[in-house]
Amino acid sequence: MMTAIVLAAGRGSRIGGDLPKQFLEIGGEPMIVKSLRVFENAPFVDEILLVASPEYVPYCLDVIVGGYGFRKVRDVVAGGRERYDSVYRALLACGDTDFVMIHDGARPFVTEEILRRVDGAVREYGAAVAGMPSKDTVKIADSEGFAETTPDRRLVWTIQTPQAFSYRIIREANEILIREGRMEGVTDDAMIVEMSGLARVKLVEGAYSNIKITTPEDLAAAAFKGRLP
Repeated sequence: MMTAIVLAAGRGSRIGGDLPKQFLEIGGEPMIVKSLRVFENAPFVDEILLVASPEYVPYCLDVIVGGYGFRKVRDVVAGGRERYDSVYRALLACGDTDFVMIHDGARPFVTEEILRRVDGAVREYGAAVAGMPSKDTVKIADSEGFAETTPDRRLVWTIQTPQAFSYRIIREANEILIREGRMEGVTDDAMIVEMSGLARVKLVEGAYSNIKITTPEDLAAAAFKGRLP
């Protein structure tokens, strides 16, 4: 069984405005709807847990889930203060599932093809994330802001979502880091698994178009893309 956890609990402070970014419209509908629809239509996804800030749980239930008729959304989970808090709350809300696929709702251009590649990899390796090889040369800086090393670009990936894991691995990895007080500085779920040592994480091709909406410039670009046929 595959459970999708779609995160919509962020505030989107870098974009500004009163409404969190995941509820802003792209192409005439909230961007979170675009993300949810891909998971809804994927035949290998059995259920969806939508995670929202506590004050937006009723909005998600009425406007997003009810208003757009999502049948696979089993529950709307109240998120926590940090991203990893929200993910862990959703993990606790999972029923009897084998795998989880975690996705940022602010990536509205994810496709079923990306989900399918990640789904295949997680069933083989137990941990898999979408990403793309870096198109740019990357520099590792020292503490004073000077270039220190230049890693081989062929080995550098920019990481996206979805990120998928065996339910046992991702839950146990979260509990290890929480128990040991090592969650500070964690930026994605793959990092939690890496730090726990429970599994190696397989990198799977996503798409350069699978962008995360973070800044006003991202939103403007997404709005233009959303108008395209």
